[in-house]
Amino acid sequence: MDTIKLGFSSCPNDTFMFAALVNKWTENSYSFRITIDDVEALNSSVLKGTLDISKVSCHILPYVGEQYCFLPVGAALGRGCGPLLVTRPSFSLSDLSKAVIAVPGRYTTAYALLRLYAPEIKETQVVFSRFDRIMPEVESGKVDFGLIIHEGRFLYSQYGLKVVLDLGEWWEKKTNLPLPLGGIIAKRNLGHRFLSTFSSLLKKSILFAYNHYETVLTYVKQYACYLDEHVIKNHINLYVNQFSLDLGEEGKQAIEAFLQLMKMNLDTPDVGKVFCI
Repeated sequence: MDTIKLGFSSCPNDTFMFAALVNKWTENSYSFRITIDDVEALNSSVLKGTLDISKVSCHILPYVGEQYCFLPVGAALGRGCGPLLVTRPSFSLSDLSKAVIAVPGRYTTAYALLRLYAPEIKETQVVFSRFDRIMPEVESGKVDFGLIIHEGRFLYSQYGLKVVLDLGEWWEKKTNLPLPLGGIIAKRNLGHRFLSTFSSLLKKSILFAYNHYETVLTYVKQYACYLDEHVIKNHINLYVNQFSLDLGEEGKQAIEAFLQLMKMNLDTPDVGKVFCI
């Protein structure tokens, strides 16, 4: 097989999971051309079809479902891990309808959740920013609210900000399901046999990371936006979990519920068959 174009984010959970695979610390015979970037940049690349396998936000699935399918390994899905809406002390959630809100990308799951929660919000109120720029923008007064993801949940208080809404908590109360933030998708034309093999290789890579934590942590730190080891480890512990090793039936139900809510309320396209394994 030719070189596989593989994309994953620079966030600690992704570099933790993929470290052994891409560095060949676990055995595999494949050649990968690696793209490491912010998840919204990966979403854009997948929309163009330029990556064969990539981490993406679940929000993007309706727009790429004909070409890509969701793999059972590598998902960012769970409880207590949802996007947080933060603001300065002088604001409250009641100000949201008239506020300027920074969100981490048009196709992020965070933005879809915000639209589901508050459909009255107009796009003219929204500023799309890279995830690590949002807290400074709220702190400085450039925007009124910020929708934070990734390490932001461990750091917002350092910027003098407060949480006014936990969208993960809202989702869990609404559905009684874990929140599907993102996962690994692959081009369907790679074939079932290869996709099964790749999924097994990624699972081995994750298990290697757990068993060789300090070795993998060195790789993770090369790409992390925030180098505090406590923050990095908290990030990994929260976003790499049992659903990352195996999506399972509950994980699939969560993704299907999210897609159905988007279709009903945000008028997204019908995905069809999401899972190919």
